[in-house]
Amino acid sequence: MTAEYRHVPVMLAEVLAELDPRPGEVVCDCTLGGAGHTVELARRVAPDGLSIGIDQDDMALTAATERLAREVPEASTRLLKGNFGDLDELLVEAEVPGVDCFLFDLGVSSPQLDIPERGFSYHEDAPLDMRMNSGNHTITAAEVVNTYNEADLTRILRVYGDERFAARIARRIVERRAKQPIETTLQLVEVIKEAIPAAARRTGGHPARRTFQALRIEVNHELDVLDQGLRAAIRWANPGGRICVISYHSLEDRIVKHVFAELSQGCTCPPDLPVCACGHVPIVRVRTRKPLVASDEEVATNPRSRSALMRVAVKLDVA
Repeated sequence: MTAEYRHVPVMLAEVLAELDPRPGEVVCDCTLGGAGHTVELARRVAPDGLSIGIDQDDMALTAATERLAREVPEASTRLLKGNFGDLDELLVEAEVPGVDCFLFDLGVSSPQLDIPERGFSYHEDAPLDMRMNSGNHTITAAEVVNTYNEADLTRILRVYGDERFAARIARRIVERRAKQPIETTLQLVEVIKEAIPAAARRTGGHPARRTFQALRIEVNHELDVLDQGLRAAIRWANPGGRICVISYHSLEDRIVKHVFAELSQGCTCPPDLPVCACGHVPIVRVRTRKPLVASDEEVATNPRSRSALMRVAVKLDVA
């Protein structure tokens, strides 16, 4: 496995319990990463099933290919480069009629955080990039920081980062870039620290965490991609197929909750209407009314699981 690409799968036991992959089924990990989840999914559907993995990161695909060949040589696998926002096209390429298990493990994988050159980390100095795939997205975090107006920066930080000092940070960014472009991660961290009151910097984790999250979401269009990919997965799921999503902040979780709720909704006509006029039929059954969370034991050994929220739905047999 690529030395730099290590990824501890979050809520693995819960993923396997909820997806319940069976021999001969087709499983699709839409966020392949280092294949931590995929190895176990592939093991359970082998040898006659198919394991599909999707990632837009070449490093992830290389590491996953090596790991699957080494740990599950009997499994039939198909690894595809792309973004799950393009799931329709990717599954056509995979030449499968339907899928029995879908997994989305959202957010930035451990290697992307840990390798400074990727520009996701506020602990190491690197160019302000944050693109998941430089081939798909032309805008970088540096371009957002140096070209967006103060109002747009404030909106992004407040909506995508839930940053209560969004206006102060945006104002300070605009002031600083007027003197010199903000081009590296630690330059931006310095600006953020200058904008946030000293008392607030001493609590709530790293002061740059919310701003970096907001920029990453903006650069990669993560919320739009999630809505598109999740709806595509539900379309492709076989009757009885399971769709499992692990999100890491409230914006992602809200989208998953909304899509599942919308597609599980039946007739919305007034109860006194003798015949249904809306034509709504439920497409999925939501299995998790409240999101599942990682166990205390897992959080203690894998701190990145602390904010994980898992929701699961099952595709209904709709004629």
